[in-house]
Amino acid sequence: MPKLIDVHTHAHFAAYSDEPGLAVERALKEDIWVVNVGTQKDTSRAAVDLANQYSEGVYATVGLHPIHTDRSHYDKQELGENTAGFTSRGEEFDYEYYKQLGSSPKVVAIGECGLDYFRLTPETKPKQRIALEAQIKLSQDLNKPLMIHCRDGFEDLIAIIKENKRYLKNDYPGINHFFAGTKEQAGELLALGFYFTFGGAITFTGDYDEVIRYISLNRILLETDAPYVTPAPYRGERNEPAYLKYIAEKMAGILGKDFEEVAVKTTANARRVLRI
Repeated sequence: MPKLIDVHTHAHFAAYSDEPGLAVERALKEDIWVVNVGTQKDTSRAAVDLANQYSEGVYATVGLHPIHTDRSHYDKQELGENTAGFTSRGEEFDYEYYKQLGSSPKVVAIGECGLDYFRLTPETKPKQRIALEAQIKLSQDLNKPLMIHCRDGFEDLIAIIKENKRYLKNDYPGINHFFAGTKEQAGELLALGFYFTFGGAITFTGDYDEVIRYISLNRILLETDAPYVTPAPYRGERNEPAYLKYIAEKMAGILGKDFEEVAVKTTANARRVLRI
């Protein structure tokens, strides 16, 4: 087994275009496997293409992030310099495209999909719901777990998941990436079989400590969400998967466990849920 698995990173994003693939190589040298997460058609394809360059240790997810269902904030770290004069394309979820792409054995989950109510327009909520429900169904179709993103929308997320429960995988239905909900919301998602990731934010704020202890190591995985949310001691710099060890060290401190136990358990959880 690898020492650690970064189950949610974006080392294929434009933020790394100055050194393609080297962030992945640095992680692998640290005995850290990586799962590059797709956010729309282009980044999903790029994640699969990068994963296909490795026989082991590099994997992908494919999906449509909720912010890309509408014309929204443009992130040059994700997509590169904005030369087209728009914010985000407002992509409709193309079921057959993602089904074909997601059929690759290197694709281990569907998403990141979910709800993001941070920047709302009048059409945001229904578009996000349509895309989320389609990806829940694709998860069942391909027998792969969901990679969930949720920001300021947990009550709606839980309601939608419950309404579509018949489409969830029976075992290990998905992962709530960068979980920022309450203990009560975590409890509902735990009851539905979901797992949870935490990243660099736990190294510089105690806001997540209580919910981490509530969820417990049995349902926790680790992520960097690179290039975002860089952990201490590198705050202010570009994040990368090799920094996962700092998150694991902090997780051990929060749970009162040693690093080795956190490494072994989170790696086993990741391999079980993602079948890698």
